[in-house]
Amino acid sequence: MADHLDSPGLKSPNMDARVDITDVYAFAAQEEEEEEEEFSRSALVLNVNPLTIGAAFDPDAIYEILVDTNADATPDITFKTQFSAVGSDGSQRATVVRAVGADANSRDFSGKVIIKNARVSFGREEKVTERKDSKFFAGVRSDPFFFDLLGFLAGFKFTGSDFFADKNVFGIVLEVPNSALGTNPNIGVWSRVLIPAKDLETPGNGGLVQIDRMGRPAINTVFNHGDDKKTFNAIEPTGDRTTVTTTGKTFLANFEDVLATRDSLTVESSPTTSSTSN
Repeated sequence: MADHLDSPGLKSPNMDARVDITDVYAFAAQEEEEEEEEFSRSALVLNVNPLTIGAAFDPDAIYEILVDTNADATPDITFKTQFSAVGSDGSQRATVVRAVGADANSRDFSGKVIIKNARVSFGREEKVTERKDSKFFAGVRSDPFFFDLLGFLAGFKFTGSDFFADKNVFGIVLEVPNSALGTNPNIGVWSRVLIPAKDLETPGNGGLVQIDRMGRPAINTVFNHGDDKKTFNAIEPTGDRTTVTTTGKTFLANFEDVLATRDSLTVESSPTTSSTSN
C-alpha cells in the first residue's frame, strides 16, 4: 500500500485513522485560459483516513505538505492545515497557512494565513474555497490508490482486483501559483501529521510530535518492519541517514541493501543469449 496502515501490525499510527497518511501528490495545474503546454500553477494533495474509519479530521492535529527547494531534505516552504472541532450541525472548517524559513519546520501553526474558515465536504457536494490566488478543498474522496490487498496478504496470489475501488479517504487539496513553491523548478515534496504529545498511546510531555510522514510511496509500508515503522514515522527525512534501526543499520543503508538485492536478482534472472557465426 502507498502508506495506508503503516504502523506495526498493519495499523494506523497511534491507532487513529484520522492521522494516517495514505498518499501525497504534487502535479502541475492549469488556468482555463492557458495553452496546453502552459502550467502556471501546482496542485498539492494529502490524503488521510484510510477506509474513512474516522468521521472527521482531527481538530488537534496539524496536517502538513512540506516543500524542499534546495535538496537538503529540510523543508523551506510548508503548507499547514488545521481543522476546527465538528460543530453541532456536523460541519467542520479548515484554515491553511504558508510558512517559510524557520517556520517551515517548526512544530506549530506559525505562518501566513492563505485560506481561512473553509468548509469541509463530507457529502457529495464539493465545497471549494478560493482566496486570492489559492484554491482549497478538504473532504471525502474516492481512494485513488490501486492495489490487490487481499492477494498481497494471501502470499502474493494476486487476482487483479482493486481492494480500494469502493473505498474512500479524506483529501486535503491545495492549488497555488508556482511562485508559492519558490524559484527552483525542481522541488521535493513530502507530508507529515503532527499531534499533541499528550494524545499519544503512551502520553508524553511537551508540544506537538510527528506521528506519520510520507514522501515516496510504500517506503515505510514495504521496506521497514516491526518497531522500525514507528521510528521512521517519527523522524524527519534528514534522520534517514543517521537513525539506526533494529537491523543495526540506518534506514538509508537498509533501503540501499534492498535495492542491491533487487538488482542482483534481476541480473541473475535475466535470459542469456549466444550467437554463432559460420
